[in-house]
Amino acid sequence: MSTIPNLTLNNGVQIPQLGFGVWQVPDAEATAAVRTAIEAGYRSIDTAAIYENETGTGRALQQAEVAREELFITTKLWNSGTRDWSGPAGRDAVLRAFDESLAKLGLEYLDLYLIHWPRPMHGSYDNVWKAFEQLLADGRVKAVGVSNFGPEQLNRLFETSSLVPALNQVELHPHFPQHELRAFHAEHGIATEAWSPLGQGRDLLTDPALVKVAEKYGRTVAQVVLRWHLQSGVIAIPKSVTPSRIRENLDVTGFELDADDLAVIDGAATGVRLGPDPQTFDWN
Repeated sequence: MSTIPNLTLNNGVQIPQLGFGVWQVPDAEATAAVRTAIEAGYRSIDTAAIYENETGTGRALQQAEVAREELFITTKLWNSGTRDWSGPAGRDAVLRAFDESLAKLGLEYLDLYLIHWPRPMHGSYDNVWKAFEQLLADGRVKAVGVSNFGPEQLNRLFETSSLVPALNQVELHPHFPQHELRAFHAEHGIATEAWSPLGQGRDLLTDPALVKVAEKYGRTVAQVVLRWHLQSGVIAIPKSVTPSRIRENLDVTGFELDADDLAVIDGAATGVRLGPDPQTFDWN
């Protein structure tokens, strides 16, 4: 079984650098996928309220023959009921949403809770972040952070709170490496976590330059890309429902990319997003 390294967040909490994501996994399939992942050796599981698979994920957590303290569980706030983030109702809505997620997962606490999208067109996050501060102070979550935030939104948090997000989960892969945002994170002690670390299996996994690197190491392109994430100091959460690929994605600790090959992968950047632009994305 591969031994996945941990990264230490800015509050001292440790997170596995390679986790298992369940985005787009139907609730009915999430139980088997998460159970397979845990049996393979994953200890970090990432879900979200909007994925609508917290119940299935939680079922797998209850079935796991692994102690709760060995697992690192993340979910995310979907603020559909808090359009006015600056209003007092926002804080209460966050606490209710957290309770609902925790109940579906069947857990007594979370390891990480994230604001899923910044929605900058809707103003301040003050009351939402105050709720996160309360959850952290009450010991109901070990670390709090954000997802899809840019420097502007992070600076707005810094202006109103001394609590720096432990982590920012963003789209990140060799075609969209987010160098400037990662540098901002490093400056402020925020860990970078990649969603769609394999580029959703599109052109990235057939990129000729990456295929050549993978052939050199006798590995798949997916394994080489995940290794690039680890050596770049990025946390990655690949997703699959195929048992063989779940295990394959975990087998990335038995080799190391040299500087030349890291440069080749860095040079694959196209600057093209696969997901929506967080600065303009709004679901209302």
